[in-house]
Amino acid sequence: MSSIPPKAIITSAAPEPVGPYNQAILAGGWLYCSGQIALDPISNNMVGEGNIEKETIQVLSNLTAVLNAAGAKPSDVVKTTIYLSDLNDFALVNRLYAEAFKEGVSPARACIQAANLPKGAHVEIDCVAWLG
Repeated sequence: MSSIPPKAIITSAAPEPVGPYNQAILAGGWLYCSGQIALDPISNNMVGEGNIEKETIQVLSNLTAVLNAAGAKPSDVVKTTIYLSDLNDFALVNRLYAEAFKEGVSPARACIQAANLPKGAHVEIDCVAWLG
């Protein structure tokens, strides 16, 4: 068991959390990234005006920024969860997701339809990465 305490990962390159949590936590070589929605990190406004492609691109950009802040990259991700407000958007989100995670081994993944996401988002993605 590691004697290094968990460390909060915080970056201005991704939106500030909308609640009492951190963008990510590094614990014993594992990076646990909180879910990202399509918030612009500068304005803190939603991006895309409901356009699932624009939202997904912003979500993946935010998630990558959090990974980078911890010294990780998308190829270090071992598990993701995708939350969609409408599973009919799966094919488009999946195409963009595949591009973001094209290097290395594709992460394990779950994808679910969620009745309501924060700030009216249509997509949210969280992940776990291995930095050990």
